Amino acid sequence: MKDVGLVDRFHALRHALSLALSQALRPSHGVRREAPAGQLQGLDDAEARRIGRLRAAWGVDFAATLASVTARNSYAYLGALDEAARRWACDFPAGAVVVDLGSANFWYAQALQAFFKPSRLVGVELDGYRRYRDGHSRIDYAAGYVAEVPGAEYLVADCTALELPSDVITAWFPFVTPGPLLAWRLPLSAWRPAAFFAGVRRNLRPGGRFVMVNRAGEKDTAAALATAAGLSPAGGTALELVLVEETLDVVLTLWSA
Repeated sequence: MKDVGLVDRFHALRHALSLALSQALRPSHGVRREAPAGQLQGLDDAEARRIGRLRAAWGVDFAATLASVTARNSYAYLGALDEAARRWACDFPAGAVVVDLGSANFWYAQALQAFFKPSRLVGVELDGYRRYRDGHSRIDYAAGYVAEVPGAEYLVADCTALELPSDVITAWFPFVTPGPLLAWRLPLSAWRPAAFFAGVRRNLRPGGRFVMVNRAGEKDTAAALATAAGLSPAGGTALELVLVEETLDVVLTLWSA
C-alpha cells in the first residue's frame, strides 16, 4: 500500500501480533455490566430535548441499564437512525434478522434493538477478545450489553468470511481507508474493503437493506465500494452525530440488495 509509511507498517505488525495472541488466548473475566446511570446529569438544553423526544418516540430509557456516557451515545446513534429514516421516508419491518458488522463491544445494541425491533440481532467483531485496562475483554462487555436485549448475541468472527443470511445489515464507520483501521490498532491484513462489501451483498437476503454510516470525508470511497459490490443506493443523509467525546460530520446511506 503506497499510502502506508514504514512507521505505520511497523505498528501494523504489532497490531497483527496482538490480535493473534488475543484470538489464541481468548481472555475473559466473565460478564461485565455497567453501573446504570439512572438519571442523566449535566445535559445542555439541546441534548435534553433530543433525548426526551427519543424516549417518548421509541419508548426507551437507556440510562436505566447503561452508564451515562454509553446511554448518551446510544441516544445519539438512535437519533441518527431516526432522522435518516424520516428523511428517507423509509420503514424497516419489525421481526427482521439484523446483523451489525464491526461492533467493537456492541455498546449500542439497545439503540439498534429499539430502532429495528428485530427478532434476532447479531453483533460481529473481528477483535472481540481485545483486553481493556480493567482486565475484561470486549466480549465480556458485549455479554453485558446483549444481556439487556432479547434475541441479541455477539459473535467474534471475520466479517469478510461471515455466512449469515440477513434482512438488514448495519455498519458504523467501516474501514474503507487504511488510516482509521491502523488507528483502531488492527493489522493491515484486516483491511479488505472489497471483501467486506462483497460479504454484505452475499449475506443480504433478496430485498434486504444495508445501512452504512461513514465520516463525511469517506463517503465517496464507501459509496464506490458498495456500488462495485452490487448494492443499489436507496437514500443518503448528512448530519452531525453528537457524541459525548466529539461531534462528527457523518453520512448515513441506505442500500438495497
